[in-house]
Amino acid sequence: MEQVPAVILLEDGTVFHGHAAGKIGTTIGELCFNTGMTGYQEVFTDPSYFGQILVMTNAHIGNYGIKNVDTESDSIKIAGVVIKNFTNNYSRPLADGSIQDYFEDEGLVGIGGVDTRAIVKKLRTDGSSNAIISSETTDIKTLKKQLAEAPKMKGLELASKVSTQEAYDFSDKGTYKIAALDFGMKTNILRCFAERDCQVRVFPAKTSFEELKAWGADGFFLSNGPGDPSSMDYAVDTVKQILESNMPVFGICLGHQLLALAAGIDTYKMHHGHRGINHPVINLATTKCEITSLNHGFAVNPETLDKMSDVATITHRNLNDGTVEGLKINNKNAFSVQYHPESAPGPHDSRYLFDDFVQMIANSK
Repeated sequence: MEQVPAVILLEDGTVFHGHAAGKIGTTIGELCFNTGMTGYQEVFTDPSYFGQILVMTNAHIGNYGIKNVDTESDSIKIAGVVIKNFTNNYSRPLADGSIQDYFEDEGLVGIGGVDTRAIVKKLRTDGSSNAIISSETTDIKTLKKQLAEAPKMKGLELASKVSTQEAYDFSDKGTYKIAALDFGMKTNILRCFAERDCQVRVFPAKTSFEELKAWGADGFFLSNGPGDPSSMDYAVDTVKQILESNMPVFGICLGHQLLALAAGIDTYKMHHGHRGINHPVINLATTKCEITSLNHGFAVNPETLDKMSDVATITHRNLNDGTVEGLKINNKNAFSVQYHPESAPGPHDSRYLFDDFVQMIANSK
C-alpha cells in the first residue's frame, strides 16, 4: 500500500514527519501518551480521551487487528493517534478486520512511522501540548495557523459531549439499583456492576438529583470522562446533593475529581498526566500494591486534602509520584478512586472496589 506523507506539529514548532495512518485528513487535540502494551482498541474507544491525540508508546499497533466486541463505547473517541510501527497485517485468527479499515470506517486521522520515544520524552520534559496531525498538507505555516486557534484542555467542559443523551437501562434485573451518571463512561464499568447482581440505569451527565432520586436508586455511581472537572458546576451541584442525602456513592476518575470538588477539595491540571495499564498504586488500608489502569490529565490537590482531613481521607496513593489515587468522605457513604478498577483490558487487581460498593449499598439498606 502506497504511503501518504503526514506530519505532526506541536505548539512550540516541533515537527515530526511520517506517513498517514487511517483517514486522510487533519486533526487537532491535546497530545498525550499511553504506556500500555495491549488493549489499543479499548483505549481508542475510551470516552475519557475525547479531544486528545494519543501517542502509543508500544512499538507495534495493529498487530492483533480489531475485534468488534473489544470496545468501551459506541465509536472511537480519540481525536487522533501517533504510532511508530503501524501494523496493518494482523495475526489474530478471531479478528474482525484490520486497523486501517477500522480507522477509515471511524474517520480517525493518524500518523505512523514517527519516533514516538522522542515525542514522549518531550511531553515528559516540557508538559502537555496541543498538536495537529495532517496528511492533507505538509505546509507548516498553514498548520501553525490552525493549531494556534485550538482551545486548551484546561477549562474545557467535554463530558456533556460524550454522555448519553437519554437515560437507558444497561441491566434491568438485580437486587441493588444503581443510578450511573454518564460523564463519558467505559462500558466495562457497567458490566462489572451487572455481574454483581445490580440493576443499572445510565443517566445523562446533566440529570438532576431529583430525577435520579425519583428512579429509586440504592446507590449512585459517578463515571469517568474527559475535560476539566472544575468546569462542571452542574455535576458538582448534583454530587453535593447526593452527599447531603448520605446515599452510597462511588466515583471513578472524573467521578473521583467531582466527588472531591463537591466536598470542597480542589483539582489541578497535571504536567503531562497518567495514562497506561501499568501504574503502581498502594492501598493505604491494606498496604498492598495494585497495578492499575490510569487515564487522567487532572488530579485532586493533595495540599488541599491534607488541610481538610476532617472532611476526607486519602485511601490510595500513586507509588510513582504520590498522586492522590483514592479518597473517602468522612461520615458519609462515599468513596472514589482516580484509576480504573474495571480494567479493560486489564489488570484486574482493583476489581474488589465494585464489591466494596455493593457491600456499602447492602449495609445501608
